[in-house]
Amino acid sequence: MAKVELKQPIVAEISELLNGAASVVAVDYRGLTVAQDTELRKQLRDAGVVYKVYKNTMIKRAAEGTDYAALDPNLEGPTAIAVSKDDATAPARLLAEFAKKADKLEMKGGIVEGTYYDAKGIQVIATIPSREVLLGRLLGSMQSPIANFARVLNQIAEKQAEA
Repeated sequence: MAKVELKQPIVAEISELLNGAASVVAVDYRGLTVAQDTELRKQLRDAGVVYKVYKNTMIKRAAEGTDYAALDPNLEGPTAIAVSKDDATAPARLLAEFAKKADKLEMKGGIVEGTYYDAKGIQVIATIPSREVLLGRLLGSMQSPIANFARVLNQIAEKQAEA
């Protein structure tokens, strides 16, 4: 069997992984211990993020002609990709949080909702809270005026009942 025939399924797997992804973050994992890598993979898996190590040439081949081709400059040296189909900020947020504990982990860059960001841009995206947190804040800010209005009406009713 030719080498090309062996590589085609891997390229197809990467293409399928990238297809419809909300975000993809490329990281350099050199220097992580096995325990750190296992912990990182567990955290990412629990959040629904796929984290895999592929050959750079395979990633380049799978990304040809797509928005993900912008990752080419980052595909130097050992590279792992973290892909999320649902939460666009999850890979960047989880990797940045883990990088605080494991300083060897280095984010190279990524694509979030079709736009390329370098390492600094991905760090900024990592500061954006998850969708659930943002919705919770929105709901809290919407409920606050109503709750305050209800308290005022209750106090007025209590004062009239006393008089």
